[in-house]
Amino acid sequence: MLVSAPASGQGKTSVTAALARWHARQGRRVRVFKTGPDFLDPMVLERASGAPVPQLDLWMCGEADVRARLHEAAAAADLILVEGVMGLFDGTPSSADLATALGLPVLAVIDGAAMAQTFGALATGLARYRDGLHVHGVAANRIGSAHHAKLLRESLPPDLHWLGALPRDPGIALPERHLGLVAAGELEDLDARLDALADAWGGHAATTLPPAVEFASAERMPVPRTLAGQRIAIARDAAFCFLYPANLELLREAGAELCFFSPLAGDALPACDAAWLPGGYPELHMDALSANTGLHRDLHAHRDAGKPLLAECGGLLFALDRLVDRDGAAATMAGLLPGEATMQKRFAALGMQEVDLPSGRLRGHSFHYARAEIAATPWTRARNPNGGPTAEAVYRDRAMTASFVHLYFASDPVAATDLFRP
Repeated sequence: MLVSAPASGQGKTSVTAALARWHARQGRRVRVFKTGPDFLDPMVLERASGAPVPQLDLWMCGEADVRARLHEAAAAADLILVEGVMGLFDGTPSSADLATALGLPVLAVIDGAAMAQTFGALATGLARYRDGLHVHGVAANRIGSAHHAKLLRESLPPDLHWLGALPRDPGIALPERHLGLVAAGELEDLDARLDALADAWGGHAATTLPPAVEFASAERMPVPRTLAGQRIAIARDAAFCFLYPANLELLREAGAELCFFSPLAGDALPACDAAWLPGGYPELHMDALSANTGLHRDLHAHRDAGKPLLAECGGLLFALDRLVDRDGAAATMAGLLPGEATMQKRFAALGMQEVDLPSGRLRGHSFHYARAEIAATPWTRARNPNGGPTAEAVYRDRAMTASFVHLYFASDPVAATDLFRP
């Protein structure tokens, strides 16, 4: 099922997590995917399901990549859940576009906290809005009581199935911050919350699932073995946690050995042929990152030796001279790229991105609250496929590439692997 909603904030992630944990506890093999570019929801859903959560996006990933991943998952799973993005029909392509293209039945999650019979009207509108889309059923979030759930359930037309509900309970809510959910690794009680979500879901859950969906096989773009024998050092901790599972998978398929290190723990740069500073939350850990001057020196030596270095979004912020948080506190960063960034209280950039590189065209997205003043001429500039205003600059110094764009490597494996080649 594709789990969607009328809008963001209705409870898609909570319902998807509840479903995943509830079915996994009953011995079913559950695989979860996330529609569109997102790092935070998949971390929670991985804990709920027990398996990595890849992205599905008809534009960013490409339809062949989407179909291939679903076909592979179907061979190993009893239940596949796909969490949608924004509202069901929002964006180009939308969650509805994905469901229609792949024949996925839709579960519509509606926040029922402030309504009764209007719940059925809203569900009916979602189900009838587009021909060819199959809305199988509906779930309610934030119900007040069993009687409230009964009112909502009885408001549905006969062809829309009641699939379950979650209560209005702060104890099972998933905490949020400025980029979305709090990262799974920072929530010490996450498993308890997930079990509580599953328990709550079990109190109202339907026992049947929609009919099975068949996925035809598809071929992803071939991955060249151009990184065989190469060792790539990847920053990974609470400050650098935005890593697509598919990106790590592709680097391994290209022959690379991956080694992970923690700038927050004071780690030096491991011996490596290439390095990657992914996105995350450097603005929440400025003092620790500033204090790791040994890593600053290592990264300078690495870049000055002409070795490849990719700095994405949070990695770009760490690569600058200085970072200022939303309260005005400032800290010295690694100084690989001349400039500074200041965190804003509102979005600074949001949208899909596509960038032409010498060896191909990579797709990805931009989503950040930082405004940067960088005293360097962009190497190239990304563009938004939907005509949006975000067009991120991409900087290049020797073999270092830095940008706010989060790249999806499988969109062009040749271009992606070339970023890590000397």
